[in-house]
Amino acid sequence: MSQIPLTKRGAELLKAELHRLKTVDRIETSHAIAEARAQGDISENAEYEAAKEKQSFIEGRILDIEGKLGNAQIIDPTTLNAEGRVVFGATVEYEDLESEKKSTYQIVGEDEADFKTGKISVGSPLARALIGKVAGDVVEVQAPGGAREVEIVSVRYM
Repeated sequence: MSQIPLTKRGAELLKAELHRLKTVDRIETSHAIAEARAQGDISENAEYEAAKEKQSFIEGRILDIEGKLGNAQIIDPTTLNAEGRVVFGATVEYEDLESEKKSTYQIVGEDEADFKTGKISVGSPLARALIGKVAGDVVEVQAPGGAREVEIVSVRYM
């Protein structure tokens, strides 16, 4: 399996989720299964089926997170020296040349991406268009509404 890029914060969030899944969710689900079994016939017990389904999801997520952390390439954006270039972990401010609207996003790993909080996946069309560029560069981005041109205003490593 290839390395998975994660910011330091993203790795910490995954570790916290893994800890919660193992120490809280797994135990709660185990208790729910035991309670449902205690009710008698489990062949038509909806609570038992729901608890087993949740247990399956939790175990799958634990394996997924452990795999990602095991193959993680953890990058601390504050230690980057990319000479002003847009790289994984960088925070980029750009201006849409048509609408003149400015936006700021940090380029992060797939699991960390959250558009609402200003974090976009390194695999997104916007991030792919910005990678390797510097402030002042004009970049064409393939967006769902069609191609757009944006100018990079600043690149920060924070």
